Amino acid sequence: MPFGRRRNRIDRSLRERGVPPEPQHKVREVEETTGPWDSADAPDDGVARIDLGSLRLPAIPGTELRVDVNAQQKVIGATLRYGDSLLQVAVFAAPRAAGIWDDVRADLARSASGQGGHLEEVDGPFGPELAGFVRATPPAQAGQPAAAPVRRPARFVGVDGPRWFLRGMISGSAAETPEAAAALEQAFRQIVVVRGTAPMPVREPLPLTLPPQAAAQLAARPPGTPPPGP
Repeated sequence: MPFGRRRNRIDRSLRERGVPPEPQHKVREVEETTGPWDSADAPDDGVARIDLGSLRLPAIPGTELRVDVNAQQKVIGATLRYGDSLLQVAVFAAPRAAGIWDDVRADLARSASGQGGHLEEVDGPFGPELAGFVRATPPAQAGQPAAAPVRRPARFVGVDGPRWFLRGMISGSAAETPEAAAALEQAFRQIVVVRGTAPMPVREPLPLTLPPQAAAQLAARPPGTPPPGP
């Protein structure tokens, strides 16, 4: 697996957060990472990042960032658009002793199959990933009948970090050609995760927030209008 944390880096990041150490044999042995990053060992690379609380997303020229907000106005994820391609990211709590990406992959493949899609495991730039297609229903247009589900090329990438799991869904041209995927893969690689010290159930989404300006715009917008980008 080309992306992860050496055990000493995991221990260091947890010590800095005040998390008591566990017996050494329970800590995952993984390779050095070149991103995504834990906040404890993120590089001083000069990349401008947008602070969404548990996620710091790179501000890359040519990309458009939008946040995903539920009916309660709670931020539940973020989407980067690059041309006709999307990268949807979400971050979750995970155990220290073992990653959850293996189990999540199996769940995603099973869910896609049950909905008429197909995903299979392949090797990608972040290690094992899922590639294929999912069935998605286009957004309804005012005054038009509901659209039928369409076949949508998709890739699911994932990285297990120290007590967190980062998932990305790539769709559009970037799900089909390496050239179109390069910019979004680089964006995923430059994400920084801020886990925090609070205990959380495994797979529970880490809390996300809007930057102050975007939060003010969200509070002022009329009900039913799309959320603003940061």
